Amino acid sequence: MRTFDPTPFWRSTVGFDRLLDLMNESARWSADDSYPHYNIERTGEDHYRISLALAGFSPDEITITAEQNVLTVEGNKAQKAQTEYLYQGISARPFRRVFSLADYVQVNGASFEDGLLKVDLVREVPEAMKPRRIAINGSVSRPTIEQKKAA
Repeated sequence: MRTFDPTPFWRSTVGFDRLLDLMNESARWSADDSYPHYNIERTGEDHYRISLALAGFSPDEITITAEQNVLTVEGNKAQKAQTEYLYQGISARPFRRVFSLADYVQVNGASFEDGLLKVDLVREVPEAMKPRRIAINGSVSRPTIEQKKAA
C-alpha cells in the first residue's frame, strides 16, 4: 500500500490532521530506517516498554527526549582514537529514532543494561476522560396509561 494518497481526506475532514499525518509518516518508512533494532512490548494493560539494542554505546552517549506525543532517542558515539578494524560488525554510527505516542502515554522511566536501552511507558487517562457510573436519584415512576374505548 505504498501508493496511498491521503489528500482527499485532508480536504474533507476537520480535526483528524494528526491521524492523517501518522498514516503519511508510516508510509514513508523504508528498510534503511532499521537502525538501531528495537522491540515494543506490552507489559501490562496500560504499560509498555520499548527496548533498543545499543551495543557499543554508553548511557552518556544517548539522549532521550519526550515531547507532546513524541519520544525521540538519539545516540552519538564519542570520537575515540582511530582503530584499524579487520571487520567491524558492531555499528557505532549516530542515530535518531522517533516514536509516535498515543494521547495520555507518558514516559515512566528508562534503564540501560546489557547493551539494551529500555524505556518504560504508561498510559494514564485523566479521571475526567474515564467512563463513570451515574447514580439515579429517587424512585422510578412509571407513566400511567389511560385506556379508552373507541366510539
